[in-house]
Amino acid sequence: MGYITTTHILERIHPKTLVVNDPFWVRNCPEKLLVLDFAHLGPPTMIARGLADIRAFRETHGDMILKPLYGNGGAGVFRLPQADANLAALHELFMGINREPLIAQKFLPAVADGDKRVILIDGEPIGAINRVPQKGETRSNMHVGGVATKDALTARDREICTAIGPTLRERGLIFVGIDVIGGNLTEINVTSPTGLQELERFDGVNGAAAIWDAVERRRA
Repeated sequence: MGYITTTHILERIHPKTLVVNDPFWVRNCPEKLLVLDFAHLGPPTMIARGLADIRAFRETHGDMILKPLYGNGGAGVFRLPQADANLAALHELFMGINREPLIAQKFLPAVADGDKRVILIDGEPIGAINRVPQKGETRSNMHVGGVATKDALTARDREICTAIGPTLRERGLIFVGIDVIGGNLTEINVTSPTGLQELERFDGVNGAAAIWDAVERRRA
């Protein structure tokens, strides 16, 4: 609630004082919910609380990822194969911690090759890095040990960016990092996405300067 309250306070000075990203849309575009507006670009995904619904999702789509709707940094992310008998216990644990629903997503084996982070500035991609999970680990977040490696934008990455870019621009989401696994859009991160330092280290792209250029254009 502290986070939500801060966005309300910042709204009172925006846009006379430009707040980046727009506090209204930061609050109303949670990373794992905004992506549902572009469901055709990603893997099968479901938001649910009911155990029966989550079980049915796994029966339909096979191995899945289950994670908290408002988690970050790879915390609480579980891979649950169809044969895994821990779903009920895990569901019970999650429901005991908070009242929020969970997000179930079809597992993408391509994550073994990495989870690409594409940086967009005012709706336009400026580059990408790859985040490779450690051996025996599903999560590729650098926060939990994922290793950043050099990568490049593909035609599919640009197709995704073209689809979501206008929405990001309209909502004042100047600094955004999307996650792409095997050509599938899995998250749209609007809250301090990582990757700028690695992008500059690998490709010499000064993303921070690009952000400030976008801010100056908006102020102008």
